[in-house]
Amino acid sequence: MLRGLFSPHSHDPADSIDGALESSAAGIRAVKVSLVGLGLTALVQLAIVAVTGSVALLADTVHNASDALTALPLWLAFALGRRAPTTRFTYGYGRAEDLAGLFIVAMIALSAVVAGAQSVRRLVDPVAIEQVWWVAAAGLVGFAGNEAVAVYRIRVGRRIGSAALVADGVHARTDGLTSLAVLAGALGVAAGFPLADPLVGLLITAMILVLLRGTLRDVVGRLMDGVDPGLIQDARAALAAAPGVEEVDRIRARWVGHHLHVDATIGTCATAPLAAAAAITRDAEQRVRAVLPNVGEVVITPAPVHK
Repeated sequence: MLRGLFSPHSHDPADSIDGALESSAAGIRAVKVSLVGLGLTALVQLAIVAVTGSVALLADTVHNASDALTALPLWLAFALGRRAPTTRFTYGYGRAEDLAGLFIVAMIALSAVVAGAQSVRRLVDPVAIEQVWWVAAAGLVGFAGNEAVAVYRIRVGRRIGSAALVADGVHARTDGLTSLAVLAGALGVAAGFPLADPLVGLLITAMILVLLRGTLRDVVGRLMDGVDPGLIQDARAALAAAPGVEEVDRIRARWVGHHLHVDATIGTCATAPLAAAAAITRDAEQRVRAVLPNVGEVVITPAPVHK
């Protein structure tokens, strides 16, 4: 009872649950829509493969289609995240989302390895590209489809605070860059420069590695309970500005899936009655929720300050 008095919630618990379900549903919807988009892209590319008979293009098509399936673990993670906490998993199942993000990072790394290995192999043993313009068209389709999905996933991921969904968007972007290499290589061959294909492939490999570095930092940061220091500064400023708060002793935050959980201790007047302390913590929590994105649980504990 005392914890309920000193750590009240300014929102009805049902509101927080509804918000969590809504954001998870948005993530699942993004995965479904992007899977359909990537499936259509692969079908168009497969039709062009049937016309050209290009083995290289077929490999790129299969690569894009198989990589699209990495969205399935993320779909499962979002579904798990909607389950209520248990006595064993007291924070819920949000960490499944971070684990899915780690798997996606591994797939991005694998894409870089495959792209680099193929490029080196074609430098050592050049392969003639036939029906160049059809191959270029397929590369353009692959790039456009993957980039559209990447933009959509990243936008939704940032809106709901999902590092894993953003990582999956980056993954789609790396696949788009691989298809762009097909396009650029075909254009180079058409211009009379056969080595354009493997050289562009190496350039794309380097670009994928750059994207991988940033994505790995974000995903591992979530797993290590890393939080943008700016968010902590904003929360501290909001708490310090709340009437009745004498000082902010401690503030901690951690991402669990795509929800930010906040734990803070504030100093209040030692002579203030319990009812006043409860009102101060309610107001302080409202202020924290107003300045931070995708907030889940907020626990604010008042401590008496003796002057």
